[in-house]
Amino acid sequence: MQPADKSNLLRSEAELLLEKARKDKAERTKDLGSPIEITGKALAIEVRGNVAWIAENTTVVRKLDLETGKTLQLFKGHTAPVTCLAFVDREPGSGKGDLLVTGSWDQTIKVWDTETKKIISSTPAHSDFVKALLVIPALRLLVSSGSDKIVRFWDLSSVADGQPLTSVGSLADHTRPVEALDARVTSDRSAVLYTADTMGIIKVWDVKKDDGAPPRWQCTLLEELKHHRTRVNAVVYGNGQLWTASSDETVQVVPHPAPDAQSTSSKPPPPIQHPTAVRALLPLAITPLAEPYVLAGAGDVIRVFDVSTLDEPELLAEVDAHWHDVTALRLWMRKSAVEGTPGAVKVEPWVVSASLDGTIRRWRLSELLQPPPPPPAKKTEEAKPKEAPQEAPSTGMTEEEERELAELMDDDD
Repeated sequence: MQPADKSNLLRSEAELLLEKARKDKAERTKDLGSPIEITGKALAIEVRGNVAWIAENTTVVRKLDLETGKTLQLFKGHTAPVTCLAFVDREPGSGKGDLLVTGSWDQTIKVWDTETKKIISSTPAHSDFVKALLVIPALRLLVSSGSDKIVRFWDLSSVADGQPLTSVGSLADHTRPVEALDARVTSDRSAVLYTADTMGIIKVWDVKKDDGAPPRWQCTLLEELKHHRTRVNAVVYGNGQLWTASSDETVQVVPHPAPDAQSTSSKPPPPIQHPTAVRALLPLAITPLAEPYVLAGAGDVIRVFDVSTLDEPELLAEVDAHWHDVTALRLWMRKSAVEGTPGAVKVEPWVVSASLDGTIRRWRLSELLQPPPPPPAKKTEEAKPKEAPQEAPSTGMTEEEERELAELMDDDD
């Protein structure tokens, strides 16, 4: 696929300035974060061990070795950009996550064998783009959402039998595309589900399994959270806290379930403000690290906050991480051999960032918390002619495809 010729297009001054700024930043940041270039653009990423699994706009899922930067496998079968991915145990409770589940613009959910790359099943799931997937292992339940404004439930009890997934319920209460999902399990037959849309509405549901044959999942709306003004891009629940990131330029955290109205701590913490839309979110307090920090991808910058006091979050660092929007942030517990001690393994926390700039970058967490000073600007000798601006790396997409991808990432319909 040849890049589009933009010379004959009528383009605004703001667009030209943005393109120039991105070209300049692409050169300035080309070595930051030990970048790994991929063929397309990462729309979602998960880290398991020392491996990253990347959903790309190129219709593939890429399995990537984070140590070497080499592609280990490509999962080919979707016919449009892959937007989301998750993992399922073939044998319940094994913890292997040996089945990969993916959702795509092609409106299907596919289940793959992670070793052989074979497609186990393909399910026509939504009438528009599949936007998000959530596996609830304890309930053997898959939840999906899409641009069709529907949330659907899928039975995972026979996920490896080669047949399309069985639908076991749905929700049609949202009036805009549903972008983000998370849940907390309340029993072996129930959960509280959080569904967030591009209007900024987060709906909270009580989800219970009935005794029918086959059983289905019944949903009762508990409440609506309306503290965001527009699109919610990420929802993360843990330790009694619901963290959300939005295009309204805020990260917010609310206790959930909410404390008693008489409690002195019933007032929610103030929003954490950013200069631009926030697409990616990593609250370390609800990871195994249990550290009082939250990382946010706001535009092409990673911003790090100390949230040990939620009422007064402290901005610790702003890292010029990418030259295009950050789409995901994931914790990487990097395992490496200890030099001189056979069999010994060192585990160190790193962060992996994905971006629309076509790179995956790796950051030592300690350096994100206390980044080194930027290198001094190089002096240009007067005798030397000025070099032409460096071109940003090409993704091989046409102008029309670039606009279509932008709609995927920014659609507020």
